[in-house]
Amino acid sequence: MKKVIPISALDALHSKTSPAIVPGVLHEPTGVLNDSRGRSLHDLRISVTDRCNFRCPYCMPKEIFTSDYNYLGQKELLSFEEITRLSRIFIAHGVKKIRLTGGEPLLRKGIEQLVAMLSPLQTLDHQPIDVTLTTNGSLLKKKAQGLKDAGLKRITISLDGIHDETFRKMNDVDFALKDVLESIDVAQKLDFESVKINMVVKKGVNDQEILPMIKHFKNTGVIVRFIEYMDVGNTNGWKMDEVIPSRQIIDRIQEHYPLTPIDPDYAGEVAQRWKMLDGGGEIGVISSVTQTFCHTCTRARISMEGKLFLCLFASKGYDLKALLRSEANDLTISNAIAQIWQARDDRYSEQRTQIQQGVIHHPKVEMSYIGG
Repeated sequence: MKKVIPISALDALHSKTSPAIVPGVLHEPTGVLNDSRGRSLHDLRISVTDRCNFRCPYCMPKEIFTSDYNYLGQKELLSFEEITRLSRIFIAHGVKKIRLTGGEPLLRKGIEQLVAMLSPLQTLDHQPIDVTLTTNGSLLKKKAQGLKDAGLKRITISLDGIHDETFRKMNDVDFALKDVLESIDVAQKLDFESVKINMVVKKGVNDQEILPMIKHFKNTGVIVRFIEYMDVGNTNGWKMDEVIPSRQIIDRIQEHYPLTPIDPDYAGEVAQRWKMLDGGGEIGVISSVTQTFCHTCTRARISMEGKLFLCLFASKGYDLKALLRSEANDLTISNAIAQIWQARDDRYSEQRTQIQQGVIHHPKVEMSYIGG
């Protein structure tokens, strides 16, 4: 039988890069959990694998993620049962939305089973939990039906070019565009509640695809969102002059497709939403560099091996897997999560200039490790 390990003894289980989980008096969750800046906990992003079959330069550059890269073994990953248990605990703290990510989540064997385990969960006000998934689309054509049958309602496909040459350059493994477009068609025919496209825009590399992307998906019901190229991780060689501000993206689109802004779906939504005045559809922009949204961030992230990260640009994670596998009860884990979130003061985007100037030292975890 495994030894039960109290929170106060967890330091010994952590790597040198993992902050300690501090002890405290146990309290039942209240359904509302605020951090040190008054930000509530609403979204939970769960990475299910550190593997991906693409080598997008802004995420997993092939020079770093070679065939010899030391990926995690199966036993190091959270099991589906552990993920579901953690999800229930986070829901008790107010989480309403769970997004499965990777790496490429469809590479995780039996991912449909995990969706089937999560989709029956309910929020504290007895609404179905919003389970969604982000994928590069390469395996979606054969997985889409199973995911829909398992209860997945919304899906987001990362697509960084609508012309084959550009797309192959962005995925850097010579994967054909038509295969992803066929996957998107399948998802549309299966009538998911929402199908979205995320395009990371890198100046001089794929920004010529902005208008063709809109043209391709206009009047299809697919929502296209453009994301500013971010300085996530330490391996992508990010430079500010490769960023096209979202304001310029909107201005460029407005010249051809007049837009009007629409309200966010919920407080803390990162995408700024717009709709075409001719009724052709909705687009969004995510101003991850030029317009800080730290003050409204409601996201927590769990890595595939069970570490809790409080920011996409975080340096360190908190080892929840150690708690899960120590036979700690749900209330103990719940209180550990509450203590971590209540102490949260992450605001990387607001500090970016000082960090780039070396005033603040801030190494970052790689995006492929915790999902974008």
